[in-house]
Amino acid sequence: MKSQSDPKSSPNKYSAKRLVLWSFGALAGLALTGVLLVVFALAMAYPNLPALDTITDYRPKMPLRIFTADNVLIGEFGEERRTLVRFKDIPDVMKKAVLSIEDDRFYQHGGVDYMGVLRATLHNATSSSRQGASTITQQVARNFFLSSEQTLKRKAYEALLAWKIEKNLSKDQILEVYMNQIYLGQRAFGFQSAAQIYFGKDLKDISVAEAAMLAGLPKAPSAYNPVVNPTRARTRQQYILQRMHSLGYISDAQFETAKAEELKIKSDSTAFGVHAEYVAEMARQLVYEQFKEDTYTRGLNVFTTITKADQDAAYLALRRGVMDYERRHPYRGPESYIEIPSNKTEADEAIEAELAEKPDSDDIVAAVVLQVAPSQVTAVLASGEEIKITGQGLSFASSWLSAKAAPNRRIRRGALIRVMQDGASTWKITQMPEVESAFVAASTEDGAIKALVGGFDYNRNKFNHVTQAWRQPGSSFKPFIYSASLERGLSPATQVNDAPISFDAGQTGGQAWEPKNYDAKYEGPMTMRRGLTKSKNMVSIRILNRIGARYGQEFATRFGFDAERNPPYLTLALGAGATTPLQMAGAYAVFANGGYRVSPYLISKVTDSAGKVLSEARPERAGVEANRVIDARNAFLMDSMLKDVARYGTAAKASSTLKRTDIAGKTGTTNDSIDAWFAGYQPKLVGIAWMGYDQPKNLGNKETGGGLALPIWIGYMQSALRGVPNEERTVPPGLIMAEGDYYYAENPPGTGVQSLDVGAPPPPAQQKAQDAVRNELF
Repeated sequence: MKSQSDPKSSPNKYSAKRLVLWSFGALAGLALTGVLLVVFALAMAYPNLPALDTITDYRPKMPLRIFTADNVLIGEFGEERRTLVRFKDIPDVMKKAVLSIEDDRFYQHGGVDYMGVLRATLHNATSSSRQGASTITQQVARNFFLSSEQTLKRKAYEALLAWKIEKNLSKDQILEVYMNQIYLGQRAFGFQSAAQIYFGKDLKDISVAEAAMLAGLPKAPSAYNPVVNPTRARTRQQYILQRMHSLGYISDAQFETAKAEELKIKSDSTAFGVHAEYVAEMARQLVYEQFKEDTYTRGLNVFTTITKADQDAAYLALRRGVMDYERRHPYRGPESYIEIPSNKTEADEAIEAELAEKPDSDDIVAAVVLQVAPSQVTAVLASGEEIKITGQGLSFASSWLSAKAAPNRRIRRGALIRVMQDGASTWKITQMPEVESAFVAASTEDGAIKALVGGFDYNRNKFNHVTQAWRQPGSSFKPFIYSASLERGLSPATQVNDAPISFDAGQTGGQAWEPKNYDAKYEGPMTMRRGLTKSKNMVSIRILNRIGARYGQEFATRFGFDAERNPPYLTLALGAGATTPLQMAGAYAVFANGGYRVSPYLISKVTDSAGKVLSEARPERAGVEANRVIDARNAFLMDSMLKDVARYGTAAKASSTLKRTDIAGKTGTTNDSIDAWFAGYQPKLVGIAWMGYDQPKNLGNKETGGGLALPIWIGYMQSALRGVPNEERTVPPGLIMAEGDYYYAENPPGTGVQSLDVGAPPPPAQQKAQDAVRNELF
């Protein structure tokens, strides 16, 4: 039976089809219109896109970098820590790690990855998690030209800029810009800087596992920071390794090795390979004076005169000297106390917070005490490691372990103490020193500073004691008075009376003065040479009294001392003025190099980021007669007397330890043992060591420059002079040897000043009469 259709239904059916077709056509028209409008808008916007000069002529902000003379990085200053690295120098494993996680189709797309966009759209529509589709080129566009706001307009501009970048730069150029510009946490911009900051190594030396860790940072530098969030960082690293493996970038063996590799992350991202913080800050200040604000963005490279070996030796010697002093003096008790909650989680948080406020000082580690017994202390470190201190490790603080000790000083649960490792596995209680110290060493030939340590711990006290601490030099100033006397007719053989002396107010210009020898012992008449060897105060005072304090003051300025800081009073003979360790280094170099003034300097050259030299040091040099400040004979005689100090006198430990005959120097201890010095040298190297409190106070009644500063100097010189041949000086013309000592040829024995009177300088007429006699002994 044939079906019969309703004739009335046919028009309705055709009308419906026409409506659908019309609707579809309208929608298609609208879509086409929309596309045309978008294309038109993009076409109109394209010419107005920003120029690509900042990318095509890529000159990123580059920090100021400070290096040792042997090219070891010791400091970096600037908002952005970046080291520019060219594409050819980026290791292949780093490129592949980045591409695997950021844009594996980078070399296939034209700036916008449409397949990636489609994949991300489908994923975002069917999942609660979000997936992005920005290419590396789009990220470059965003980083250089756009904000991070999530709007359609910004995304459109991003796509346009990506297309424009792709038309103007090669793929390799785009990837190079990206890998230098991207922010990776810890103020690091670019992968070269990040490799140094997180792993302490050059980018070319990183492993597959390290490359994967760094590649995880661009997405969220804080969230995946291995220093702050090690667990999350490792999870992302493992995912990137899987991506690299699945894409065929690494082999099965590389994948398994990288997965299991334990990464050594630098916990202190600001730490450098050398403890030269004071040097770096000095260099920064000097460069800023010349380049002003450009200092931190031009990528200047500053090469200092110090060497890693010398700086390491100075740092270790100073730290050892200060800690030896601390061990000779009483334990002051814990630094602070906290109440440790009974809940373990809360306890861990409280301990972590307290230790964060008390950072370690190199090998002096902060710890919170958990348990105390007379024979054992259990404490926890910032790393979470629990340590046990027993036996000799408790001896320094034994009196504070007793229940009878004062509550505010007793070592008890919750006490914050300092500990040091004594050997591989044993610990001992120590304390952060309150005393400060400084050391500087320089070439005697041109003043180039070889090592400089401005204090015990830069992070605790940024005051540079080498350059900023104006302190009394004490007996270390005596050689300059002796040197002045050689130009006034005295000689090393001149007899001087080591006996008590007093001056009334009229002679001193102030109050009456009765100086004493350090040990309050007096030996009577002795040669000037012996007086310096034994550091006899009475001898120095009589010498200055003879030549005149004004002359002594003026003569000292030849060595670089400031006249206004060293008033012309007889107390100058005992070093009652003021100087800095750096100033002392320049002064003692004159004796070492034969009489020439050299000025200590720190920076040898400054270059731009391309290596072009912008400034270079032109130091004064020994051997140039224009730089001579004392007679060569004077320098030789002073060197001869200062060698005796290092052989037989207050610094005899120097020769006996170093087993050298070419070292010389002078100890210095001020009144009430407030400042301790040793200033010494070898013909090519001068070194100055100082110790004292920032708020001047007694170092201890038995503490001297020979016991405090000299060991630091010796510790440094043991390293610095290793392998350096012994050097003997030749006798300059114009000196004669007679009766066992040297004399100026014009002042042989029997002439010149053979002995000194006591009291104020006589009137000129009486002076002539005394000079004629010159044989009376006092």
